[in-house]
Amino acid sequence: MILASNRRTTRPAWALALALLVTVGSGRPADAVPDVLQPPSGHKPFLVGHAEGVQTYSCQVTGGGATWVFVGPSATLVGGNGGFLTSHGAGPTWEAKDGSRVVARRVVGVPSPTEAIPWLLLEATSTTAGPEGGDRLVHTTHIQRINTTSGVAPPAAACDASTAGTVTDVPYTADYVFFKATGAGTAG
Repeated sequence: MILASNRRTTRPAWALALALLVTVGSGRPADAVPDVLQPPSGHKPFLVGHAEGVQTYSCQVTGGGATWVFVGPSATLVGGNGGFLTSHGAGPTWEAKDGSRVVARRVVGVPSPTEAIPWLLLEATSTTAGPEGGDRLVHTTHIQRINTTSGVAPPAAACDASTAGTVTDVPYTADYVFFKATGAGTAG
């Protein structure tokens, strides 16, 4: 889904537009996004995708016993009316239908209000154009993961010496909001 660019738009105005887009994209109202998950000023949302996928965990034996260790995500993101499609994997990495990619690192996270995986603010560490020049994700600077459902590690009791090495996929959903610097790029 694309947000229209308007250099005079104030943060509260685009925040309202974003809330409306997330409501439309996920089919449910957007929860209030905490200030700590907002990118620095000078960045605006340009793409919102709803993800459905899994969070993968492995039962690992440690010096003090056994624990579930996060391996990585695997999900498909779809924009409003199928307007864009991207895959999301470990790194974390997103790849758009046009081949453009963004790799990010976690900046900060907050607990989900629904006991699901945390909400996150991520910062792009690298972006690349697609092999045929696709640039959908090239200008990405930050990504929010919000409105999460499920995806948390299995119960600790399910991981012990007898289940060490077990790998399990836990279904999850989330909304991802992609940001770019104000005035960057014309796509999106």
